[in-house]
Amino acid sequence: MSRLQLALNVNEMDAAVAFYSKLFGTEPAKRRPGYANFAIAEPPLKLVLFENPAATGKLNHLGIEVESSEQVVAASDRLKQSNLAVRAEPQTTCCYALQDKIWVSDPDGDEWEVYTVLQDSPTFACGGAESGSSC
Repeated sequence: MSRLQLALNVNEMDAAVAFYSKLFGTEPAKRRPGYANFAIAEPPLKLVLFENPAATGKLNHLGIEVESSEQVVAASDRLKQSNLAVRAEPQTTCCYALQDKIWVSDPDGDEWEVYTVLQDSPTFACGGAESGSSC
């Protein structure tokens, strides 16, 4: 199952987790210092929270979580055929997970990722594309 990802900057993680747990009726699937993610079944959504009180906006980045690396490659091929600039990040550690991912920017400069989680990671490390406005 694919699902939309919404990654938000929040001022205070405990308050944000409490609110979104109530809003979606579920606890975070993963919680680490300054980071939480929710795997919400209905509506199908991956909500990611970054504690970042210095952020200039609420939106961190957007994404589409897919089930396999093959789906990431297929999305990359499709987007390249549509003449979009695709940045690949295979086998990158981000958000406490090893991932295969690609990035594209929308016309307003907002970052979109298509990614799959390969396995959990003990570290938060972010790859090159996420530096700055995302991750």
